[in-house]
Parts: sequence; C-alpha cells; structure tokens
Amino acid sequence: MKKYGLPILLGVALMASAFVVGGCDDDGNVILQGSGDGSVIVWSQQDTGVWVNGLGEITAEPDLAILVLGVEIQASTVEQAQVQAAFDMDAVIQSLKDNGVADKDIATRQYSIYPVKYWNDGQEILVGYRVTNTVTVKVRNLEDTGVIIDNTVKAGGDSIRVNSIGFTIEDTDMYYEEARELAMENAKDKASQLAALSDVDLGKPTYISEGSFYSPVIYYDNDRYLAEAGATPVTPISAGEMTISLTVQVVYGIK
Repeated sequence: MKKYGLPILLGVALMASAFVVGGCDDDGNVILQGSGDGSVIVWSQQDTGVWVNGLGEITAEPDLAILVLGVEIQASTVEQAQVQAAFDMDAVIQSLKDNGVADKDIATRQYSIYPVKYWNDGQEILVGYRVTNTVTVKVRNLEDTGVIIDNTVKAGGDSIRVNSIGFTIEDTDMYYEEARELAMENAKDKASQLAALSDVDLGKPTYISEGSFYSPVIYYDNDRYLAEAGATPVTPISAGEMTISLTVQVVYGIK
C-alpha cells in the first residue's frame, strides 16, 4: 500500500516556508507576505470580532385578498360529474367577473376526478365519481371581498366550496427596505452594547449576511365566514394587520 503522509507534510512545509507573517490589516485579517515577489495572502479570521443578529419588523395593512374556492360534484358517471361541475364552475367564474375580478386574477389551482368507493362484506363497491375544480382568486379591492364571497356562493349553489381566505401585500419591496434598515440599527445597538460591556472599541462591519424574511399570507378558516354569511346581508371581512420580518447577521471588527 502506498504511503502519502510524508510527501504531503513536506509540501505543506514548503508552502509555509515561502511566506512570512506580515501582520494584520485593520479588520484583524492575517496577512502573509510573499517571498520577494510582492504577492500577499489574506486569511480572514471570521471567528474574531463581535457577532450579532439584528431583527427588523414592519407592521402593515394588507392590500390583497386571496380566495381559494371552487366546486365539487359527485355523480354516478364521470360524464355526469364533469358536465355538472363545468356548468357550476362557469357560473362561479362569471360571478367573479361580474364583481370586478379580472381574468388574470383567476387561476386554476386544482382539478381532479376520482372514483368514490366503499367496502361491503369484503367487496369494493363503486358509488360514483367525484369532480373537483378549485381556483385561486385575487381580490384587489378588499371592501368587495364579502360581496364577492356571497355572490359566488349563490352562483355555485350546493356544489360551492370556499376553502380559505387570506390577506397579503402584493408589493413588499419598500417594506423590506425599511425592515432592513431597522435590522441593521438593531444589530449595531447590540454590538455597541457588547463592546462597551467588554471595554473594547467597536470597528467597522467585516461581514454582513441577510437572513430569512417573512411576509405571510394570513389565512382564515372558511367555516366561520360561511356561517356569518347566512346571518348577515354581507359576509363581514376584516383584513387586520400583518408583520413583515427580516433578519441580518453582522460581524464587527474590534479596534
């Protein structure tokens, strides 16, 4: 069996002998000077300095409602189920358009056909077929959300399914810019306190990394809204507020 240990060690020793330590730069990185040819190697010491995490959070009002709804039909044959589902879904789509929802804001989410069976005395009995057609709908005028839900329920009849309603912000760029500023301020405040407690002078950032950010779609269960729809003329919808979060990791040098 070949032995590589000695050649490897000799190679490392020769490489190390070609450079001499020339000191550290302002950020604490070790600088190795080359052997007369003017070359340098900078080794970053990421395990030194003051490491902190910063958090920035912005509270904002949603400007977009997301509805997930559709129809579900069960019939004795596939053709019957398909025809009825298509008829009811056409009525739902037309209702959405009549209430100001644009074509681009209606997207098919799921379409499925599968047999409905049950077991009896060890035998599998085919009952019929179920067709489900679901769409995702964007409602840009939040004040119309309740009316749109009510009219859609009427259009779809007994086959209508309202799976969920959610709220979000369509363009979050400006909110993330503000959250990013707050996160950096939060990180600097933490680092300054740590430096003061450690009796050292805080240097400039040597490493900055943006971590996770969160802009959730707030979903609500459909049962409560459907129950309210029967009790009041218009289903009450409240978007509330949502929180946009962003984190940063910053390493500050020590002077």
